[in-house]
Amino acid sequence: MRIGAFELTEPLPELQRPHMIAMLKPWIDVGSVGTLALGFLEKQFGAVEVGQLQQPGHFYDFTRYRPMIAWKDGNREYSLPNTNLFVARRETEPDLVFLHSLEPHSMGEDFVDSVVSVIETLGVQRYCQVGSMYAPVPHTRPLIAGGGSSEPEVQAELEALGIRRSTYQGPTSIVAMVTQEAQKRNIGTLNLVLQLPSYSQLGEDYMGQYTLLRLLDQIYGFSLDLGQIKRRAERLYARLDEATQSESQVRAMIQELEVAYDSEKGMPMEGGEKLTLSSEMEQFLSELEQGDSGSA
Repeated sequence: MRIGAFELTEPLPELQRPHMIAMLKPWIDVGSVGTLALGFLEKQFGAVEVGQLQQPGHFYDFTRYRPMIAWKDGNREYSLPNTNLFVARRETEPDLVFLHSLEPHSMGEDFVDSVVSVIETLGVQRYCQVGSMYAPVPHTRPLIAGGGSSEPEVQAELEALGIRRSTYQGPTSIVAMVTQEAQKRNIGTLNLVLQLPSYSQLGEDYMGQYTLLRLLDQIYGFSLDLGQIKRRAERLYARLDEATQSESQVRAMIQELEVAYDSEKGMPMEGGEKLTLSSEMEQFLSELEQGDSGSA
């Protein structure tokens, strides 16, 4: 079935008041927080893939998002960068639709229209976009989330959880317009964006994954077992703390960030600049990440 630029597998599953949880790579997926969180939820609820863009080359520059090649059964197989849809049916509503979105390089309006068409076709009741951005916050304090909801009761819950409504103004992604278009159609919206330490530069930030999943668990009542992810996150940030102790420039900056955090609880940002680290520090962070990726 063709829905906008998407090709969906037929027959489409019958969903109970589904909510779409979307992540956007690379704009708001630093530390792969959105990717990791959605991957966990998909495994938890047995999600299956139901669609992708029929011709991703209409939207993506394959010199910027590279095709991949792999060996399978003795043959070389190619795969193209794409935006993919998964669905999970649950015993209690809402069922879940997961959107792994790559930011388009061209035809952005058509991309937005296609996502909105999928939302309408599947009967999505809420569009929830999650992710993470770099910000001037320390890793020695609980991660901060910013966001908001068009639903008053959900907004009140966010405020009770200490999630502040973003006041950012400035450049953003064309995909952010999906939220605006959903609201025009009286579809509920929810945005959750974590602030990650700008100096961490971790390819997979498990503390970000844990924090985001915990927030979604509190909002949706999933009853997730996050113990394993929490232990991995604490271990990773403990090693990050050890690494920064030997870098005087970074340590001094962290102390300043701690003072600002304690007085203002961070600064809501759409993006942030990374601190330039020494080559030794960058190497340590790379080894730190690789050393923890296979442990639980």
